[in-house]
Amino acid sequence: MSTLTQEMKAMIAGQQCFIGTVNKDGIPNVAPKRSTRVLDDETLIFNEGTGGATFENILNGSKVSVALVDREVPDGYRFLCDAELRSEGDAYEQAKELSLKNGMRAPKAVALLHVTEIHSLKPGPTAGKKIG
Repeated sequence: MSTLTQEMKAMIAGQQCFIGTVNKDGIPNVAPKRSTRVLDDETLIFNEGTGGATFENILNGSKVSVALVDREVPDGYRFLCDAELRSEGDAYEQAKELSLKNGMRAPKAVALLHVTEIHSLKPGPTAGKKIG
């Protein structure tokens, strides 16, 4: 596992995250998941509301890539993750409560993304380099 820094956590809280997966035929999918947030120092989480391609790809065992950038700084990160979906238990119930509180329907599941590698998306010599 790789550990998220405070700087990374702040960027996740303030910027749009894009989730990349692949289907069983290797065709990539990228989707914005505005509910992406930090669960703990090694795990991201998002509410899966649609049950679409991202959901299906994770069900089929896809690894997950999460990318985000702050164009103002400029800086960014790509997190490579092992994913699991939960439709019950504490993490799901907390996600459901968050959705309902924000006037949205209950999610189909919650995705837990266990960060295995971190790469820099900062322009310059470190772009794309593994940093964690």
